Amino acid sequence: ARTSPYKFYQYWLNSADEDSEKFIRIFTFLTEDEIKAVIAEHNEAKHLRVLQKRLAEEITAMVHSDEALEKAIKASSILFGKSTSDDLKELDEQTFLDVFDGVPLAEVERAKISGGYDLVAALAGDTGFLKSNSEVMRALKENSISVNKEKVTKDYQLGAGDLINDQFILLQRGKKNYFVLRVV
Repeated sequence: ARTSPYKFYQYWLNSADEDSEKFIRIFTFLTEDEIKAVIAEHNEAKHLRVLQKRLAEEITAMVHSDEALEKAIKASSILFGKSTSDDLKELDEQTFLDVFDGVPLAEVERAKISGGYDLVAALAGDTGFLKSNSEVMRALKENSISVNKEKVTKDYQLGAGDLINDQFILLQRGKKNYFVLRVV
C-alpha cells in the first residue's frame, strides 16, 4: 500500500534543511533559478520552513495529486495551525486516522452518545483522558477543553451531531493534548 498523502507530506515537511536542499534538486522539476529563489527565501527566515513546504508540496502533488496535496495541507493545519470544527468534519476516515495516529483512543458505545453523553464522564471516568472529575472541572473552568476544535463548558453533552465520519469525536485539552473517542 502507498503511504497516505498526509504522512507522505509530513515526511518531506520534516526533512532537515541540508537534506531539503538536496531533495528539491533531485525530486522536483523546479528550475535552478526557482530552487535558488526558494532557498534564499528560506534562509531569510528558516523557522517558516519555506524550503520544506515547497518540497513537500511539489513531491506530494506529483506522487499523489493536487487534490491529495490540498487534503494533506488541510489535515496538517488541524494539528499544527488554526483550524475549525468544519475543517475537521471534512476529513475522510483514513486521513482522520492518519492525522491522529498515536493519539490515545477510547471506545464508547453508540447508545451513550445518542442519549446525550455527559462531558465530565467522557473526559475522566469512562475514558481516562483526564485523571479525575476534579481535573476535568479545573480544565473546564480554565476554558481549556474543546470538542472537535470548539471550546465547551461543563454543561455540554456529546451527541450524534459531534460525530466525525459517524464514528469519531476529538477531545482536546489546551493546544497539544488530544484524545479520540471512537463510537462503536
